Amino acid sequence: QVQLVESGGGLVQAGGSLRLSCAASGRTFSSYAMGWFRQAPGKEREFVARSGSTTSYADSVKGRFTISRDNAKNTVYLQMNSLKPEDTAVYYCAADRTWYGSTSYPAGYDWWGQGTQVTVSL
Repeated sequence: QVQLVESGGGLVQAGGSLRLSCAASGRTFSSYAMGWFRQAPGKEREFVARSGSTTSYADSVKGRFTISRDNAKNTVYLQMNSLKPEDTAVYYCAADRTWYGSTSYPAGYDWWGQGTQVTVSL
């Protein structure tokens, strides 16, 4: 069992930056692929980024967001720059026990955090 706790969300103006953190429990964090997803009101949960055997991003965030991880701290980060109002959503981190692969589907992840709200104003 893995527990994930996100932090770092908040209100920011368009063009600003935020860094989200996701702290994971367990001793095998380095063997898990980690992902970030987001869900806006009335919309389905969508893929944002993944860190595993490969690193991947949704087209909508490429060049603006960066996923990174510190295995010594059991933490994955999402640095978000040049934020836009359409980035407003609840952001979730997720863990995939399968290191290899590149799934961007929520069903491919085994554990989820509770989410953190990101609101980008004009």
